[in-house]
Amino acid sequence: MAEIRYPLGPSVSRGLKHRCPACGQGKLFRKYLKVTPRCEACDHDLARYPADDGPAYLTILLVGHLIVGPLFFFPIVWESPAVYSVPILLGSLGVITLLALPRIKGGWIGLMYALGVTDREARLHTADAAD
Repeated sequence: MAEIRYPLGPSVSRGLKHRCPACGQGKLFRKYLKVTPRCEACDHDLARYPADDGPAYLTILLVGHLIVGPLFFFPIVWESPAVYSVPILLGSLGVITLLALPRIKGGWIGLMYALGVTDREARLHTADAAD
Protein backbone atom coordinates (compact mmCIF):
# COMPACT_ATOMS: atom_id res chain seq x y z
CA MET A 1 0.00 0.00 0.00
CA ALA A 2 1.27 3.48 -0.84
CA GLU A 3 2.42 5.73 1.96
CA ILE A 4 0.81 9.16 2.29
CA ARG A 5 3.56 11.72 1.74
CA TYR A 6 1.51 14.91 1.74
CA PRO A 7 -1.81 15.81 3.41
CA LEU A 8 -4.48 13.77 1.65
CA GLY A 9 -7.52 16.00 2.23
CA PRO A 10 -6.03 19.31 1.05
CA SER A 11 -4.31 17.67 -1.94
CA VAL A 12 -7.50 16.02 -3.22
CA SER A 13 -9.57 19.13 -2.44
CA ARG A 14 -7.20 21.33 -4.43
CA GLY A 15 -7.37 18.90 -7.35
CA LEU A 16 -11.18 18.90 -7.24
CA LYS A 17 -11.03 22.70 -7.56
CA HIS A 18 -8.75 22.44 -10.64
CA ARG A 19 -5.79 23.81 -8.70
CA CYS A 20 -2.23 22.54 -8.22
CA PRO A 21 -2.29 19.90 -5.44
CA ALA A 22 1.04 21.17 -4.10
CA CYS A 23 0.28 24.88 -3.60
CA GLY A 24 -3.41 25.33 -4.44
CA GLN A 25 -2.69 28.46 -6.50
CA GLY A 26 -1.81 27.46 -10.07
CA LYS A 27 -4.23 26.04 -12.63
CA LEU A 28 -4.25 22.26 -12.99
CA PHE A 29 -5.69 22.15 -16.52
CA ARG A 30 -4.84 24.26 -19.54
CA LYS A 31 -7.73 22.81 -21.56
CA TYR A 32 -10.74 20.66 -20.70
CA LEU A 33 -8.74 17.60 -19.55
CA LYS A 34 -5.20 18.56 -20.59
CA VAL A 35 -2.98 18.85 -17.51
CA THR A 36 -0.64 21.84 -17.36
CA PRO A 37 2.94 20.51 -17.49
CA ARG A 38 4.18 22.74 -14.65
CA CYS A 39 2.37 24.82 -12.04
CA GLU A 40 2.55 28.51 -12.90
CA ALA A 41 2.71 29.47 -9.21
CA CYS A 42 5.13 26.97 -7.60
CA ASP A 43 6.72 25.35 -10.70
CA HIS A 44 5.71 21.86 -9.50
CA ASP A 45 5.85 19.18 -12.21
CA LEU A 46 2.19 18.24 -12.73
CA ALA A 47 2.71 16.06 -15.81
CA ARG A 48 4.31 13.31 -13.75
CA TYR A 49 1.13 12.07 -12.08
CA PRO A 50 -0.66 9.22 -13.88
CA ALA A 51 -4.31 9.91 -14.60
CA ASP A 52 -4.93 7.55 -17.49
CA ASP A 53 -8.13 5.53 -17.13
CA GLY A 54 -8.81 5.84 -13.39
CA PRO A 55 -10.79 9.10 -13.53
CA ALA A 56 -12.95 7.84 -16.41
CA TYR A 57 -13.76 4.59 -14.59
CA LEU A 58 -14.53 6.44 -11.38
CA THR A 59 -16.78 8.92 -13.23
CA ILE A 60 -18.72 6.08 -14.86
CA LEU A 61 -19.03 4.33 -11.51
CA LEU A 62 -20.28 7.42 -9.69
CA VAL A 63 -22.65 8.66 -12.39
CA GLY A 64 -23.96 5.16 -13.03
CA HIS A 65 -24.58 4.21 -9.43
CA LEU A 66 -25.45 7.53 -7.84
CA ILE A 67 -27.43 9.14 -10.66
CA VAL A 68 -28.82 6.46 -12.98
CA GLY A 69 -29.65 3.86 -10.33
CA PRO A 70 -31.91 6.04 -8.17
CA LEU A 71 -33.70 7.44 -11.24
CA PHE A 72 -35.41 4.12 -11.83
CA PHE A 73 -37.15 4.37 -8.47
CA PHE A 74 -39.25 7.25 -9.78
CA PRO A 75 -42.29 6.05 -11.77
CA ILE A 76 -42.29 9.14 -13.97
CA VAL A 77 -39.03 7.92 -15.57
CA TRP A 78 -40.27 4.51 -16.70
CA GLU A 79 -43.94 5.41 -17.21
CA SER A 80 -43.38 8.40 -19.50
CA PRO A 81 -43.11 7.87 -23.27
CA ALA A 82 -39.61 6.92 -24.39
CA VAL A 83 -39.64 9.61 -27.08
CA TYR A 84 -39.55 12.21 -24.28
CA SER A 85 -37.71 10.53 -21.44
CA VAL A 86 -34.77 8.99 -23.34
CA PRO A 87 -33.41 12.22 -24.89
CA ILE A 88 -33.88 14.10 -21.63
CA LEU A 89 -32.15 11.41 -19.57
CA LEU A 90 -29.31 10.85 -22.03
CA GLY A 91 -28.72 14.57 -22.45
CA SER A 92 -28.69 15.23 -18.72
CA LEU A 93 -26.43 12.23 -18.07
CA GLY A 94 -24.05 13.48 -20.76
CA VAL A 95 -23.88 16.92 -19.18
CA ILE A 96 -23.40 15.50 -15.67
CA THR A 97 -20.63 13.19 -16.91
CA LEU A 98 -18.83 15.97 -18.78
CA LEU A 99 -19.02 18.26 -15.74
CA ALA A 100 -17.86 15.57 -13.31
CA LEU A 101 -14.95 14.19 -15.33
CA PRO A 102 -12.48 17.11 -14.96
CA ARG A 103 -13.25 17.43 -11.25
CA ILE A 104 -12.71 13.73 -10.67
CA LYS A 105 -9.51 13.83 -12.73
CA GLY A 106 -8.29 16.76 -10.61
CA GLY A 107 -9.09 14.87 -7.43
CA TRP A 108 -7.32 11.82 -8.84
CA ILE A 109 -4.18 13.86 -9.54
CA GLY A 110 -4.39 15.27 -6.02
CA LEU A 111 -4.58 11.71 -4.69
CA MET A 112 -1.57 10.66 -6.76
CA TYR A 113 0.33 13.69 -5.44
CA ALA A 114 -0.53 12.90 -1.81
CA LEU A 115 0.49 9.26 -2.23
CA GLY A 116 3.67 10.16 -4.12
CA VAL A 117 2.71 8.03 -7.11
CA THR A 118 4.38 9.12 -10.34
CA ASP A 119 4.45 7.68 -13.80
CA ARG A 120 7.06 5.14 -14.85
CA GLU A 121 9.21 7.60 -16.81
CA ALA A 122 9.49 9.91 -13.81
CA ARG A 123 10.54 6.98 -11.60
CA LEU A 124 13.17 5.90 -14.12
CA HIS A 125 14.41 9.49 -14.45
CA THR A 126 14.78 9.83 -10.66
CA ALA A 127 16.58 6.48 -10.44
CA ASP A 128 19.05 7.57 -13.15
CA ALA A 129 19.64 10.91 -11.40
CA ALA A 130 20.40 9.13 -8.10
CA ASP A 131 23.15 7.02 -9.71
